[in-house]
Amino acid sequence: MELAHQDIGYCKGVGNKRADTLRKELNIVTALDMVTTVLPYKYTDRSKFYKIHEIVDEDTAVQIIGEVTEWHMVGIGKGQRLSATFTDGQHMIELVWFRGVQFVKLEKGVQYLLFGKPTRYNHQYNFVHPELTPMSKVKPQMLQGLEPDYNTTDGMKRIGLNSKGIRNIMASLMPDVQHGVAETIGQDILDKYHLMGRRDAILNVHFPPNTAVMQKARERMKFEELFYIQLHILRQMKRRENNEGFLMPIVGKHFNRFYHEQLPFELTNAQKRVIREIQGDMKSGKQMNRLLQGDVGSGKTLVALLCALLAVDNGYQACIMAPTEILANQHYSTLHEMLQPKEGGEPIARVALLTGSTTQKQRTLLHDSLRNGSLNILIGTHALIEDEVQFANLGLVIVDEQHRFGVAQRAKLWTKNIRPPHVLVMTATPIPRTLAMTVYGDLKTSIIDELPPGRKPITTVHYSIQRKASVNQFIRKQIDLGRQVYVVFPLIKENKDLELKDLQNGYNELCETFPDYRISMVHGQMKAKDKDEQMRRFASGETQILVATTVIEVGVNVPNASVMIIENAERFGLSQLHQLRGRVGRGADQSYCVLMTKLELSKDTRQRMDIMVATNDGFRIAEADLQLRGPGDLEGTQQSGLPFDLHIASLVTDGQILDIARSAAKEILDNDPLLEDQYNQMYKRRLDVLRQTTTYFGEIS
Repeated sequence: MELAHQDIGYCKGVGNKRADTLRKELNIVTALDMVTTVLPYKYTDRSKFYKIHEIVDEDTAVQIIGEVTEWHMVGIGKGQRLSATFTDGQHMIELVWFRGVQFVKLEKGVQYLLFGKPTRYNHQYNFVHPELTPMSKVKPQMLQGLEPDYNTTDGMKRIGLNSKGIRNIMASLMPDVQHGVAETIGQDILDKYHLMGRRDAILNVHFPPNTAVMQKARERMKFEELFYIQLHILRQMKRRENNEGFLMPIVGKHFNRFYHEQLPFELTNAQKRVIREIQGDMKSGKQMNRLLQGDVGSGKTLVALLCALLAVDNGYQACIMAPTEILANQHYSTLHEMLQPKEGGEPIARVALLTGSTTQKQRTLLHDSLRNGSLNILIGTHALIEDEVQFANLGLVIVDEQHRFGVAQRAKLWTKNIRPPHVLVMTATPIPRTLAMTVYGDLKTSIIDELPPGRKPITTVHYSIQRKASVNQFIRKQIDLGRQVYVVFPLIKENKDLELKDLQNGYNELCETFPDYRISMVHGQMKAKDKDEQMRRFASGETQILVATTVIEVGVNVPNASVMIIENAERFGLSQLHQLRGRVGRGADQSYCVLMTKLELSKDTRQRMDIMVATNDGFRIAEADLQLRGPGDLEGTQQSGLPFDLHIASLVTDGQILDIARSAAKEILDNDPLLEDQYNQMYKRRLDVLRQTTTYFGEIS
């Protein structure tokens, strides 16, 4: 019987209760799910035996042959424990059991196989809850090859599905793997890339005889996961290449008038290149789906405006959707000002703003002008997707910081015309290469990889809280030079459970420290009107210091602000720190970012601070963030989602396998874009199965 059709509940050692838990905790339904998705995260070499004096760390499980010389109960009641002394004939070590002591049966004069992880207590090693098996009951296979260790959950542990329990179930399923598992990769690919067959890979990923075979098995299973992700997204891209799009071949009066009369500064070569790429899509007659990456301050907003004007020149409307009112207001303010002619008269194009704060009267006028086509460009928040927002002829959708929107929210914009409009998604968070190939692999990509001329690199320093006085002196010096300062806090109000600086107390402290200066305060719980007023005061120079939470992470553009102080910087991820730092360095003056942390830091935290000090390159920072935190934690990846779940492959460490998998998938689709050939039907069926078990919205993003 194929494992794909075998209910997990009927497998040896499972039963109804465990089956229910596996379904709820890990979405395991069949025996095939079990052997292909619950995979070892590490292995213990059971062929190796240790002596007690060879124990050197707490990370390695060891096995030792010896005897128990004595044991006794310690304590009373719930705190009672069993303590035993174990010897290998030369040295002794303590064994301790806190739970289930009534089930621990010990005998003198019996040779035991002790297996477990040592722990260090009072400068000495001991074993807590070790496995202790009489040598007479040790089966030879227990001492052969690499023993797998499996991650588990609290719910699974409660019903005996710890690593050992899972291992026993896997061992019972292995005999069925040889005849009950179908191949999912063609023989030509297996031969070309020297990959193990699927059955052998499953057997040897769970119970490998040695490290070399284990690595080959894991390589095959990683390849399979990454191959089907690439096959899916490249197939999507092939399909989109045939999607009819609005034809926009004209570079007309709106674009040319702005470019020649209003452009605030010369475009960088990178901006020019990106505009050519986007224009090529818009005049191709095919629907554009393009990702625009640009580091903070690289000029994405100007590129977005020029592309919107191309749409207007061709008789279409454009919209720009931003995740927050602050960012939407910033875009509107910037574009509205840019579109006003220097000599007065009619604006180059009509632009309007729609957010949750827009009044009903304003909405009525806006909706009318939107429907009759007199409004060219609409900027807004998620209010843009409301049903009552109807365009006369929407041709271009620009989504800024797109990872902050839910998939369903983004999808609603695609239905605002009879055909899906051209789509440009923008992000100021540089995306590591491996992540771009998986999460955004079905979008064409443009990158603005240079900053406008005159921008100076931001100087970043890392200080502990003990340097507060000198930082305050620096703030005073910068303000006296006419500059402005951001101070960012991780919390709005004090939390007694967290030893962190909070905005409210920080604001009061700054008011006392700098009584001669005016200070604004902005946070996410303020009313939009109050928040906008505080931002306006800072942007106009009425206040010298802006105290804020991360609401100013994107969308705030105050060229005169040259100092960013980040309190408790250890609480922020690398990408977020980089985004906050990007609020300064927007003018001609030298700008500074000061990372304030507590004195005692973990190794990873100190590494994050060192990276921030060492580089301003957003792509280097994004790669480092991926290395340190992994893809699941990176901002945006969970909303955007991978096409299919990864159980063994890693976007952090498996970039080389990903490249090979993408090449293999591309070669298949170049010859058979619809997977119609009989030989490729296997891939089509496998994709259908994967799509049934995974919610993926790549088609609409």
